[in-house]
Amino acid sequence: ASMHDSRAAVPLSHITKQRVTNLYDVMDAAYCSKELHAHCRELGHVPLLDHNPRGGEKEHFEPADEVRYRERTVAERTNARLKDEFGGRNIMVKGHAKVMSHL
Repeated sequence: ASMHDSRAAVPLSHITKQRVTNLYDVMDAAYCSKELHAHCRELGHVPLLDHNPRGGEKEHFEPADEVRYRERTVAERTNARLKDEFGGRNIMVKGHAKVMSHL
């Protein structure tokens, strides 16, 4: 099925809550919505959703939240580098040993 990632955020948050204890929900600007902010707060989490200005004024994080949000971008840069520079975009094998061999 084709759907935007933000549509899966609510069901995934319920699954995650059953498996782990997390304090923050960290998402990029594609997930910016009042409903998702409210849902995160209902679960007792701090929503760290990058603001999408949609033609308006960009809202910025508090300094402490900015540091927490930057951790997400480090992981995404690592994943992008694996895909772009080390052939991770074209993996046709299964299993961690074979994938690592391919990379």
